[in-house]
Amino acid sequence: MQPRERVILNRDCQAMLIPYGDPISLNKGQEVEITQSLGGSYTVIVMGNMARIAGEDADALGKAPSNVSDQKQPSVAGDNIEGMIWEQLKLCFDPEIPVNIVDLGLVYDLQITPTTNGEGHTVRIQMTLTAPGCGMGSVISEDVRQKVLSVTDVSEAQVELVWDPTWNQSMMSEGAKLQLGFL
Repeated sequence: MQPRERVILNRDCQAMLIPYGDPISLNKGQEVEITQSLGGSYTVIVMGNMARIAGEDADALGKAPSNVSDQKQPSVAGDNIEGMIWEQLKLCFDPEIPVNIVDLGLVYDLQITPTTNGEGHTVRIQMTLTAPGCGMGSVISEDVRQKVLSVTDVSEAQVELVWDPTWNQSMMSEGAKLQLGFL
């Protein structure tokens, strides 16, 4: 578990309320408490509410900004594209849970096909969320899409949120259960 850190925002920035997904504006000089900094984004508590600050706004927290969509992961001869995609998926987190979406068991299907022009691959992912009413679904699925697009030789990524089967705790890896205290 990461230690919490209190910081004063050094500039105005946008955030999203968790779990609703509503945008909010945070003001310079506001105190926030960073509760999670995983996968390039930050989960903060501000005025009693939980919010997500995107990696490109990390400088408002005094942190180095990150924007995964601007960076392609370098490939090495013989790289396994599927393995590289799974590694990127392990960098995606629900902002409320400090376990990646792979170990949470949220990724149901991954399909990789060469593009028709032979220049890259199309990746299709079916995934779910821990709760169907979570307003962060579009944020998490876009994070997944951007991280998958960062893999060299991936030219298109499609993420579909599905609700069948319904996610439950038995879908988590043993490591995730241990980390969250379910074992």
